[in-house]
Amino acid sequence: MSLIKFNRNRFPWFNDTIANYLDTDNFFVDDFFLKERGLPAMNVKEHKDDFEIELAVPGFSKEDIEVTIEEDVLHICAEKDTEESKEESGYTRKEFSYNSFDRKIQLPGSVDQNEEVKAAYKNGILTLNVLKKEEVKEQPKKVIEID
Repeated sequence: MSLIKFNRNRFPWFNDTIANYLDTDNFFVDDFFLKERGLPAMNVKEHKDDFEIELAVPGFSKEDIEVTIEEDVLHICAEKDTEESKEESGYTRKEFSYNSFDRKIQLPGSVDQNEEVKAAYKNGILTLNVLKKEEVKEQPKKVIEID
């Protein structure tokens, strides 16, 4: 059995009332994932000393992107002048959007906010390395016995 996300835009008679009743758009979504569209895709890897966060942000230059940390929140945003991106007509469907995005990520308590965040942008991928606190790095693995 395969699961396929239902595209209600293909059926104009399929209105919001029916979609909300069947809840087809949010079938695989829970509170852990953001429900907003238009945000860049993100990968997070946890290493011994840091967290590596990758965001797919093609179409921007590194000067367009701003990264800040304030009160345990990593804020990544980018905006491009609309004059630079000229809209062309004739599209049947257009999903590319390179004008702007604004993404906020709650950081865990194990992140050391006093350390510098390393950022690199290459081939449309923004990579951030956020260091962990020293006391978190040294904790040994705890084995839990099952009764």
